[in-house]
Amino acid sequence: MLRPQSLTSRLVSRLVSRLLAVLLAVGVAIGVGLPAASPAAAASPATAASLTQITNFGTNPTGLQMSLYVPNRVKANPSILLALHGCQGSGPYLYSSTDFAALADQYGFLVIYPSTNPAGSCWDVSSDQALSRNGGSDPVGLMSMITYTEQHYGGNPNAVFVTGESSGGMMTNVMLADYPDVFKAGAAFMGVPYHCFYTGTVRGWNGPCAGGQVSLTAQQWGDLVRGADPGYTGPRPRVQLWHGTADTTLNHNNLAEETKQWTNVLGVSQSPSSTDTPVTNWNRARYDSSPGTPQVESYSIGGAGHQLPVQGTPMAAYAIHFMGLDGGGSSTGGTGALHAVGAGKCLDDPNATTTAGTQQQTYSCSGAANQTWTHTSSNELTLTLGGATLCLDANARGTANGTKAIVWSCNGQTNQQWNLNANGTVTSVLSGLCLDVTGASTADSAPVELWSCDGGSNQQWTLG
Repeated sequence: MLRPQSLTSRLVSRLVSRLLAVLLAVGVAIGVGLPAASPAAAASPATAASLTQITNFGTNPTGLQMSLYVPNRVKANPSILLALHGCQGSGPYLYSSTDFAALADQYGFLVIYPSTNPAGSCWDVSSDQALSRNGGSDPVGLMSMITYTEQHYGGNPNAVFVTGESSGGMMTNVMLADYPDVFKAGAAFMGVPYHCFYTGTVRGWNGPCAGGQVSLTAQQWGDLVRGADPGYTGPRPRVQLWHGTADTTLNHNNLAEETKQWTNVLGVSQSPSSTDTPVTNWNRARYDSSPGTPQVESYSIGGAGHQLPVQGTPMAAYAIHFMGLDGGGSSTGGTGALHAVGAGKCLDDPNATTTAGTQQQTYSCSGAANQTWTHTSSNELTLTLGGATLCLDANARGTANGTKAIVWSCNGQTNQQWNLNANGTVTSVLSGLCLDVTGASTADSAPVELWSCDGGSNQQWTLG
């Protein structure tokens, strides 16, 4: 999805084929189990918000187009996410092909979906103008969109974030370098380091960089970022990086170079503070500051090609959690599987159903979306399936032992609020009862209910 307009017809044809095939192939490609969507999950809610196209939004030297997504339940003074498409894409395409809008519905933030000019072109990440603060080209127009959103939609200037895929992932790194005072954090999918794609021309193509053949020291990469805004001495935005090991468009080697760059810029060790596999074939490395906050987080996705973030997987949710757009970041917050310690299983929405009232169960952990839970700042436990967000719910506001743990449309009531406690229990705010695997079962499909807390391992849970 990333090439200049001089693409050969053979490569264009191959790209189109890959785009058409991605929904079928992606489960195999990245090893993430994708649940089959029920009709209810696949359909958009009748009351869903839509994109608004905005013109005359300010200084716009390259004639970019701006689309804005305002969820129906937008928060007061909402956060802003700038979401950037790849080559041959557009803002509306990114809106429809990723989960960021559904997550905005859930958490009440605004999403700006810009489009390049000419339509379908790559972002300018290669010219002298683009690679310096207020130097001109695309970054200036993108900044105008952010300022317009702050002034006309009440966006919070202290909570601005950026993400993008492919060329948009490259531009994510450029915006973080050019405007470190504007952005709090960013998530770059399938990008390259800032300045790696430099050619001195607008929308140039840098073959060695694309092929993963450009390698600098961490100090050299960091100096390039610092040179984008040489007078700046303040705090830098935190950075999350994603890349597939089988990416033949932008080589996976670029992930290591990006990591060197941003760990140097943020002043953390080149050696990760921790590594883990939060989802099958996702290899995560975290680079923490001394207080233990991840400053840089990298995800190497085994077997994945040039197709991230994949809709219907937890990728977008992990990105917005890292940026804090879900209100997470507390010791009890997080996004990931909710592991039942005693059973060695995961809290699971059976068959990825979106039917309200379905009792939840434990099942072998798969990393699929129907096992990916987010503990929100409102103490909800939510999952997102096919654009629908559901909350874990104490059935019928029950306060007695045996009350079923079900999914239901989120409504903000206390029977949908849960405390994740330091002792590993998950307790209902309404009743104080513990989330419990019935009969301490270790089998698949064991029902989950509420029960008086007794210290048993069937009432122990870990998130993430």
